[in-house]
Amino acid sequence: MLRALTLDLAILTGHLVLYPTGIGQERRAPALAPGTGRLPTGGGSRPPVVMLHGFVDNRSVFLLLRRSLARHGWHHLVSLNYSPLTCDVRAAAELLGRHVEEICARTGHARVDVIGHSLGGLIARYYAQCLGGDTRVRTLVTLGTPHEGTAVAPLMSAHPVVRQMRPGSSLIEELRGPAPGCRTRFVSFWSDLDQLMSPVGAARVTHPDLVSRNVRVTGVGHLALPVHPAVVSGVRHALEPDEFTAAARTTRPATGQDGGSSVA
Repeated sequence: MLRALTLDLAILTGHLVLYPTGIGQERRAPALAPGTGRLPTGGGSRPPVVMLHGFVDNRSVFLLLRRSLARHGWHHLVSLNYSPLTCDVRAAAELLGRHVEEICARTGHARVDVIGHSLGGLIARYYAQCLGGDTRVRTLVTLGTPHEGTAVAPLMSAHPVVRQMRPGSSLIEELRGPAPGCRTRFVSFWSDLDQLMSPVGAARVTHPDLVSRNVRVTGVGHLALPVHPAVVSGVRHALEPDEFTAAARTTRPATGQDGGSSVA
């Protein structure tokens, strides 16, 4: 526990230094010319990867993960910022949908992969599960996302988004509703020392209708999840379709298992 806290404090210090670099939206490549055909998502053509940060954070949190993906052959990487004044997960999910449509139009890909840290993963899940985003999102990787809600920091419940992340909120209950035929594949990384998840298992995807894999991370705090080398490597593997297919055969949440996967 002490080691994880020390690592989180070190990462927080470094992140505070980098935070100003991620305040603005990143520059976008120009859109494809009209009439340009769409590129296939499968095979050797990797879809764009969209990264969505957590509560009161910005895209700078994905600096190391983004560099790692770029070094290993991912060419279309987009780190999005949503407003720090965001007060509703559903509205943020609708905005994410508009961004995804623009990214697909600009890159020529029909689908994207999404990586969401903490609240960012919840926004992306709502888009994929409840707004028809499963037609666009191939794989959603979440890092320390409160899929079952979290009871940490009750004094922050004055903020509407924090209330939506509470166990039993209308948003969490909506996500527990039926989701037959959802085409998005879910990979959730959850840590046994995540200080912002209460209980820590709340960061797992346990919905019986969703094809998912839960990856247990040991000895890593909440802030360290997007930058820890073992997690970064695990995310890369999760975005490889063959890797997911092989692991998911025995990891559907209906079995009641964590999926038997772990890193770190």
